[in-house]
Amino acid sequence: MFNLILFGPPGAGKGTQSEKLIEKYQLIHLSTGDILRSEIAEGTELGLKAKEVMDLGELVPDEVVIAMIKSKLEANASAKGFIFDGFPRTTAQAEALDALLEELGHPITIMLALEVSESELIKRLLNRGKNSGRPDDQDEAIIQNRINEYQNKTAPIKDYYSLQGKFRAIEGIGSIDDIFNRLCSQIDLIF
Repeated sequence: MFNLILFGPPGAGKGTQSEKLIEKYQLIHLSTGDILRSEIAEGTELGLKAKEVMDLGELVPDEVVIAMIKSKLEANASAKGFIFDGFPRTTAQAEALDALLEELGHPITIMLALEVSESELIKRLLNRGKNSGRPDDQDEAIIQNRINEYQNKTAPIKDYYSLQGKFRAIEGIGSIDDIFNRLCSQIDLIF
């Protein structure tokens, strides 16, 4: 089973590239946001736990998110692989995800990180904000804060997967197809 973490700061192009990778390699998209919404909508035990916490304005605990991911993995046991989106976001989450995947016998295969300069990220997000109507993409101060959060809390995961020999940096500048081809060249070495 091929397990890919597509990684990068807000505005790096993860969503666009995820769609293309899912189609080409027939991977199942695991978005923690989608999983949370689905579990809540279905009224599962984990969904009810998550809703209770979210209703208090708190973050859903890692163990609840990991349990939801485990449920999705087990429900799709015959899949060719998974693409992880939005998780892990901290080293503790990466460790928990690795423990789960080791238990299931399907560790993370590779982490591909889209590398984009901060000025390009800001430009892309402001542009996306004009078209999407998302308020968090229309205010440069909010964008800068999101980039800082990524740099401070999420970027250290690169080191975690580098130590395992699973991290690959991918230049995230150029046409969508150029970036996609760079991603595929790394995947094709393994998949």
